[in-house]
Amino acid sequence: MPTTSGATIGPYRVDREIGRGGMGVVFLAHDTRLGRTVALKALSEDAASDPEYLQRFEREARVLASLNHPNVAAIYGLEESEGRRYLALEHVEGETLADRIARGPLPLHETLDICIQIAAGVEAAHDGGVVHRDLKPSNVMITPNDQVKVLDFGLAKGRVATDESGLAKSPSLVDSGKLSSPTLLHSPTLISPATLPGVILGTSAYLSPEQARGKIVDRRTDIWSFGCILYECLAGERAFEGETVSDTIAKTLEREMDWSTLPKATPPRLRELLERCLTKDPKLRLRDIGEARLTLEEIKSGHFAAPTDAVAPGAAAARRHSSILLAIGAVLSAVLGALAWNAFGPSSRSAHMNAVHLSLPVPPDLRAEAVELTPGGEAAIMLAVPRGAPQGETPRPRLYLRRMDHGTFEPLRGTDGVVAFLASPDGRWLSFASALSGQSSHFQ
Repeated sequence: MPTTSGATIGPYRVDREIGRGGMGVVFLAHDTRLGRTVALKALSEDAASDPEYLQRFEREARVLASLNHPNVAAIYGLEESEGRRYLALEHVEGETLADRIARGPLPLHETLDICIQIAAGVEAAHDGGVVHRDLKPSNVMITPNDQVKVLDFGLAKGRVATDESGLAKSPSLVDSGKLSSPTLLHSPTLISPATLPGVILGTSAYLSPEQARGKIVDRRTDIWSFGCILYECLAGERAFEGETVSDTIAKTLEREMDWSTLPKATPPRLRELLERCLTKDPKLRLRDIGEARLTLEEIKSGHFAAPTDAVAPGAAAARRHSSILLAIGAVLSAVLGALAWNAFGPSSRSAHMNAVHLSLPVPPDLRAEAVELTPGGEAAIMLAVPRGAPQGETPRPRLYLRRMDHGTFEPLRGTDGVVAFLASPDGRWLSFASALSGQSSHFQ
């Protein structure tokens, strides 16, 4: 019997249908006991009579019940009414990551914010012995507060899922079309009996090579899919895509990645992470998505740790104690403003300066507060505070200059107590304000 508006399913009163696909339907409902809005997910009438779909539906309930993490959409209960089963799920408002990517590539900072949260949610699942097996942008929701939720564990396997045994049969293709609800699968998703190895489970563009070959998979298949998502956020296009499902799988199995499609400003450490996630041989692939999360957090914070297999642990520790590598982004995109023009005389106001991104080593005895390139790019000016001042003395900031044909920052005399500075448009003069004198000065 169809579920209609106003119907009662356990403690939930149905409001309206908010999404429908090839496998099921999602309703917006009200929890009359706790006074909250929920999403009620039910199999379609055709799917409800299929034992395989019922098994997947119940498995999703068990998997979600085993997880408790802010980046995983929660389950509130499993209900049954008139012979039909319903999942009561957290109603996540916002948009899917797929919708966000459809508007264009994400900026680096947004990519890092989103993918750190995806990795955290999947890490919680892996720690609970659960492999998602269908990670993709349409299974990731972004709330209006920029919180990320991983959805749809219908294909998940693990301790709470069914063990796999037996031989495979040919997979079938189910295309659910476009859905208005983020709690349903956005296909095409390849499915076949979930209890058999040798079958293809997942969405074609995000299948790992071993998944596409129908082999038994582990958490490394999620790491591949995560790499596909991370790449898509940066490039605005899928890592592997063909005209047909078969073409897409063939590219996944045979084609090497074209890394030139990544934005030129992609940090080397991020590209290295992508390469480790998208290694076709699972034995050589990144083994722990928690490591991916930590790497993304390091990139976001500006601290770039060396690969663990590149430096011996003792050498790496010594290097961390002896120097600090500070990633410095210096962006010059417009004229410096009317005040600077008036202060330093006329210059070509029509000149356009290109954005320049640098990674410069900072002496370990300094803490950088601000860095700027001279307009012509000949030198970098740094406002920094010395570390380890003598006891009883307060370290004073000062300016340091590094010419691009020299290897180190040199202190500029007479700039103690500097609080702000500005280079002239022609790069010949430097103006600064000092907290010690309370005056502004400039020198050539």
